[in-house]
Formats: sequence, structure tokens, C-alpha cells
Amino acid sequence: MIIPPALQPGDEIGITCPSGYLPLDRTTQACQILGEWGYTVQLGATVGSEHFYFSETDERRKHDLQAMLDDPNIKAILMGRGGYGLSRIIDQIDFSAFRRSPKWVCGFSDITVLHSHIHATMGIATMHSPMCNAFTADTLQAEHILFLKEMLSGHFGDYTIPAHPCNRKGLAKGAVVGGNLAILAHLSGSVSQMDTRGKILFIEDVGEYLYNADRMLFNIKRAGMLDNLAGLICGSFTDMQDTERPFGQDIYEIIYDKVREYRYPVCFDFPAGHSDINYPIVLGTDIEMRISDTESFVKY
Repeated sequence: MIIPPALQPGDEIGITCPSGYLPLDRTTQACQILGEWGYTVQLGATVGSEHFYFSETDERRKHDLQAMLDDPNIKAILMGRGGYGLSRIIDQIDFSAFRRSPKWVCGFSDITVLHSHIHATMGIATMHSPMCNAFTADTLQAEHILFLKEMLSGHFGDYTIPAHPCNRKGLAKGAVVGGNLAILAHLSGSVSQMDTRGKILFIEDVGEYLYNADRMLFNIKRAGMLDNLAGLICGSFTDMQDTERPFGQDIYEIIYDKVREYRYPVCFDFPAGHSDINYPIVLGTDIEMRISDTESFVKY
């Protein structure tokens, strides 16, 4: 994997909304904090604009993202929010300038479309990270926000989290890839499906019915994405829902059943995804994951 350059004081960060609508006032705190970190900020035309469900029309969302990918002065792109919409424009984006001069692409949720496409077709690392809504007065000194600050400057931190009863112990080494489960299932069979062989797969999701999570996991399993992993990291699965007739398993049991036949280590409840605490993960970089009876330890 190619690692984009670390940001330097005075570098410019672009904020764009290639998917869902984000009110302009939701970017105020993010711009302030990024400025305090020593960066300048350029707001894209899709920030604060709206077109039905989306931030703008497909053409205008594509144009805004394209401009930031092409602009040599922008050293990182922070997505305003996720939602839905990137898969409508991903095939029309020209990544030529981005290939020649990689920059950090930061975000999660629907931004998994970009992460997966970039990994599958270009081999450039990206950052599964908090977006604009995560920057508030209450999170100024939150560890997961400060981790993002450090990672943008080239310092990748280590994680130690308590053991989860569903964990499968062991040691795993490999590049960490992945993102939102619904998007990974959505991309399977397309040019944007990443190769997970020999890698540590990260998954997370929000607001899904348990039966649908079961279906999506079978989808990526049938696509070969759970075979030959070095390890599996399960992030937050927030606000999962059940039907009137119970599915009969919780989300942890559903996931564990899909990987029961494999022997690689599995880490549950990693603090990343659609939750108040969302630690950044540098996707595409090599990590080491050690899972014991007492803790899970992840280091770059």
C-alpha cells in the first residue's frame, strides 16, 4: 500500500459531502478545531447544499469531490457525512491526479465506497475516521478525536481494549481493510470489491435488522471475503433492530457463526463506527493484533 504524506502545519484540508446532506452549521466546530490544529480549511460547494436526500445532484457531488481530488493544495479530504450516494458517482470519478499525488481520504459509513474502491484499484491507504458531526465542544479533548489529529500528522497510535467474551484469541498480522458492512456487501461482485485475502478485515454497522445483518454477512462470505483472513475486527454495531418474531441471535452470535469454521483471531466491540466513540483506523496499513483472555491489543 502507498501511504499518503503526513500533513504539515499550514496544509489545507478540504471538506466535501459526496453523499448525504449536511447543514452548514455542522461544519463550524470542525473548521475551528482543524484551524487550531494548524490547518487551513476549504469548504466544498456541497457543504450546506441539498437536493432531496442528497447534498447535491449526482453531477455536482461528483464535481465537488473531483475538484478536491485534483487540487494539489489540498492534502487531505474530510467527508462532511455519510448517508448514501457515492456508489451513484464512483464510476465517473477520475483518479488520475490522486494516483500521481495521493492524499488522505477521511470518513466512514457510505465513504466505505471510496475506501474500498481505492484499495481495490489503486492500493493507496485511506482513513476510516470521524466526520464533521464528531467535532463538538464536548469532544475537543476526546481521545478518538486527538487520535485523528495524530494520525493526520503521521503518528499512528496503538489501541488496547478490554477482552470481549466472544473474542477468539490469537495473533494476527496484516493490512487492515474494510468499513461499513452494508456497503461491503453492496460492493461485492463489483470492480470496487477489495481483496481481503491475508488481511485483517474490519466491519461495523448501524440501525440494521438482525436478519439483514445475517444476510449481508452471508453475502460477503459467499463472495469469499471471510475466507483466508489474517483476522477479523468487529467495530460498533449500534441500534440493531429485531423483528416482531425474534431472529434468535444477537449480532455477536450472528457474526461468530459466520466465521466459526475459520481459525483466525476475532476481536469484538472495537470502538470504531457509528457510535459516540469512533477511533480512526488507517485502512491499508499493516497492523499487529493480539487477543488474549484479558485484552485486545492493536498496533501499527
